[in-house]
Amino acid sequence: MGMGGMSTRKDSPAAVEANGVSKIFGDGSDKVVALDDVSVTIKQNEFFTLLGPSGCGKTTLLRLIAGFDHPNNGNILLEGDDISGLPPYQRQVNTVFQNYALFPHMTVAGNIAFGLEMLDKPRNEIDATVANMLKLVRMEELRDRQTSQISGGQQQRVALARALAPHPKVLLLDEPLSALDLKLRKEMQIELKRLQNETGITFIFVTHDQEEALTMSDRIAVMSNGNILQIGSPREIYDHPAERFVANFIGETNFLTADLVLAKNKAGKIKLSSGKTIAATLPDNHAANGKVTAVVRPEHARIVKPGTSAALEGRLDNIVYFGTDTHYHVKLGAEGDFIVRMQNSRDDAGKFAAGSKVGIAIDSNAAQVLRD
Repeated sequence: MGMGGMSTRKDSPAAVEANGVSKIFGDGSDKVVALDDVSVTIKQNEFFTLLGPSGCGKTTLLRLIAGFDHPNNGNILLEGDDISGLPPYQRQVNTVFQNYALFPHMTVAGNIAFGLEMLDKPRNEIDATVANMLKLVRMEELRDRQTSQISGGQQQRVALARALAPHPKVLLLDEPLSALDLKLRKEMQIELKRLQNETGITFIFVTHDQEEALTMSDRIAVMSNGNILQIGSPREIYDHPAERFVANFIGETNFLTADLVLAKNKAGKIKLSSGKTIAATLPDNHAANGKVTAVVRPEHARIVKPGTSAALEGRLDNIVYFGTDTHYHVKLGAEGDFIVRMQNSRDDAGKFAAGSKVGIAIDSNAAQVLRD
């Protein structure tokens, strides 16, 4: 690394950096490439989520950062120091597992103190930290209860407090909310974000749940087949998916075939099958040519009367009422279906009838051209 790189690292090194990391399990016909030359930089004090379906490599990457596995190629830095060869106990990183892995016959306070005792911290420091952690996760009144006698949500909090107690540089969370019921999971999502804010510790969170990722993260890396396809804020990932997989995996979306007629940096214009031209956002380094696929989220379009403001026209096939909003399914002919999601207001009822011809107006810059 040149001097320039060294100086930026001194100012504020990334919390975690993976450089060209590959991980292969097995060999011969049983060989599985779990991570394929993955590079990612995770900033300090960031809530960073690895999102993707099972088998995409997200847990493998987490295990490499933790030290439970070691990469075949590439290296992993923690605040600028190469930790690739260090065992887990020599890394200032802690993990919260899916099954919490608490000591059932120890009290809540005993579980939280355990890691600090292993580090030979003085007793008064341990007691002060345990009191702090109990307060942080709002468990003070249960400090002397055995963890086998508390609920799943409470166990989750103890596991978090135990992992946070030594004040690691990075906290790794491997689908820790998946065992909780929906209402508790929603509460814990808010709770995790609060804990991350209050402690200032970098959180790296693994999940396959898109809504969970969108709710909590500062940035999300979407993974598939051992690769990171896109990294961005929840809004960027949702509104501007650059890859078909990302667009498909997160939320509901409409795919349109179009001609790219103008490309200038990330701003472009596309011509739809209707002959209408609309503005669209382009992925980085997109070649300015020919046929493209664009995506439009259902809530970024409106049903209108056929005519001038409509980018597309079709037949209203089905109307599905959801209370807060209504989904309109429009048949576009060769393009297939287009779904529009509109929020309900009192005077909307009966404005458009199934079977009638309607127009679809697309919000400005709502269309995103895909890389593939």
